[in-house]
Amino acid sequence: MEIRIYKQDDFEDVVTLWERCDLLRPWNDPETDIERKQNNDPELFLVAEVGGEVVGSIMGGYDGHRGSAYYLGVHPDYRGRGIANALISRLEKKLIARGCPKLQLLLRDDNDAVIGMYEKLGYEILDTVCIGKRLIEDQEY
Repeated sequence: MEIRIYKQDDFEDVVTLWERCDLLRPWNDPETDIERKQNNDPELFLVAEVGGEVVGSIMGGYDGHRGSAYYLGVHPDYRGRGIANALISRLEKKLIARGCPKLQLLLRDDNDAVIGMYEKLGYEILDTVCIGKRLIEDQEY
């Protein structure tokens, strides 16, 4: 397995991966999200590749105060092989190298399997409330 920075040639494979992993939602257009990431800290957008096939991804961010991670997905045929762990670990190392003190994640509260995976990696459920406001309406949904 190789973990590397996303490149534009990966676009179709990554979007297909996200579809297989049920990561897409009507209000998040993958093309727009990838384009925005390519314009903002693209070194934190990582893919895992096995035999030339993109089988995992993670999109990280760092605002100078906290790190974040989105679009962590591993192809269903490759789960249980440590790929998600390797992607998170690589992102953590990249964030630590930038001086990032903390990585926070947004997860759907009914996603017990993913929450359990993160807990095994040392993450804790925090007593916080996530609120948001859409600043740009990308599309109707």
